[in-house]
Amino acid sequence: MVKHFESVLEELSQRKVPTSTEEVTVYTPSFEEHAGSQVVMVKSGTEKMIVAAGAGELFEALSGEDIGKGKVCPLTHENRLVLNQFFSYTAPQAFGTDIATMGLGDRLGIASPGHIDTVKERNVKPILAQQSIRELTLLNRTMTDILDAAAFAVFQEGYKDGYGADADHIKLESDIEHALQLGFSFLTLDCSEQIRNDVESQTSDEIQNEFASLSDEKRAYFSNYYLDQTFNVHERQISFDQANLAKNVLVYGEAIDFMEHVYHTYLQSLDRDVDFEISIDETETVTSPEAHFFVAEELRRRGVKVESLAPRFCGEFQKGIDYIGDMDQFEKELKEHADIAKHFGYKLSIHSGSDKFSVFPIIGKYTDGLLHIKTAGTNWLEAVRVVAQENPDLYRRMHVYAEEHFEETLKYYHVTPDLDSVTPLKEQPDDQLPEYMNHDAARQLFHVTYGILLTAKDDAGNDLFRDEFFDTLLNKEDAYRQALAHHIGRHLDLLGLSKKVGIE
Repeated sequence: MVKHFESVLEELSQRKVPTSTEEVTVYTPSFEEHAGSQVVMVKSGTEKMIVAAGAGELFEALSGEDIGKGKVCPLTHENRLVLNQFFSYTAPQAFGTDIATMGLGDRLGIASPGHIDTVKERNVKPILAQQSIRELTLLNRTMTDILDAAAFAVFQEGYKDGYGADADHIKLESDIEHALQLGFSFLTLDCSEQIRNDVESQTSDEIQNEFASLSDEKRAYFSNYYLDQTFNVHERQISFDQANLAKNVLVYGEAIDFMEHVYHTYLQSLDRDVDFEISIDETETVTSPEAHFFVAEELRRRGVKVESLAPRFCGEFQKGIDYIGDMDQFEKELKEHADIAKHFGYKLSIHSGSDKFSVFPIIGKYTDGLLHIKTAGTNWLEAVRVVAQENPDLYRRMHVYAEEHFEETLKYYHVTPDLDSVTPLKEQPDDQLPEYMNHDAARQLFHVTYGILLTAKDDAGNDLFRDEFFDTLLNKEDAYRQALAHHIGRHLDLLGLSKKVGIE
């Protein structure tokens, strides 16, 4: 393969690499040919690019600088669209309900090669592009940025088994339209603003009075269908008395209307498949099995097809650490939620799923390994671990800054770390710095300050950490890849998402 590019790579080395310690890396798995054109991904120093040689439509479509007998093409949005046009595996796809999926939320745009290493040959499909609007805003990124990064990673790795792209925790119709226009293959509708948290604190009389104030038509719609009826869900029977029905209508009624509107307005008539997920987890209201059934049954009645649904489980799924709560109660309710999902034919979705090691075996058992699970910040924490190992001085500066700015993050995230339990930085030798990423409070400190750290600037407007952070990771690319494969691999092993039969 390399012979096609010898002259281009030789000149690239001379032009792009200023010192002998920086070499041009060729990502051999990316090599592709199309009707006389050859392309491959390379890295010069810490900059990645596509090298093209030959002639033909693909060569002409890629934009770049002529070098030798070819051209060097930067990783621009326009060049990503060219790859999508000529190599369909570089575009995201929907996976439906027949296989487990894992949202991998690459906050940095460089984690996907490690994620691909982790999931290939396993019984799970990766959702490589997954960022909420909140995360995009905190990092000054766009939906286009995360699609571009995922596609280039897939091309780099020569990964042809398919990946998805999730417009995660999306709330506004304008964002839904934008995401679908861009080609996202997965839509997570966040209904937290339509779910009423105040009903939980109301008295029974207040709930009944408010239910009675609804229109006769609406009350009849719910009462005639649910009251005095028994619904069989596997081994469980679900029924609604007046109190339970009224409460569920008030808590979830507006949210269900919103789900119905979004599906029929934006998804039903699409000429391509999109996995539709309902999120009712970003609330203070724990989703009881009865509430889960009520929401799912209403979606079925209204002709809304979903591929997955995320309840708000009992206990706490805080960012970056293990499950907090009663394990027996969680197992009991998880089984009920999994049975309901199976009853309706969609996957149970686990949000804030990073690092919930103690409950992964329970989740895998009752979902039969057919689920969707979202992770995000854990790949950022593994990046911080690599930085602590490879660039201790940078880690120390980031740690101090994170502690100084931690309180600013609490308007975005619910975490309760005991920062007093973190070993003072001055007492920690360099070779022990990576151990901070094994400590719950230190993990949460970094988990929620990612946006502040990666956008911090000095008085002259220069990045305080970002450039050095990315340079460190790109120079230690294999270390980061291996860290992700080990860490995310542990998630998959405990969930029972092992390698495919026959793969050693």
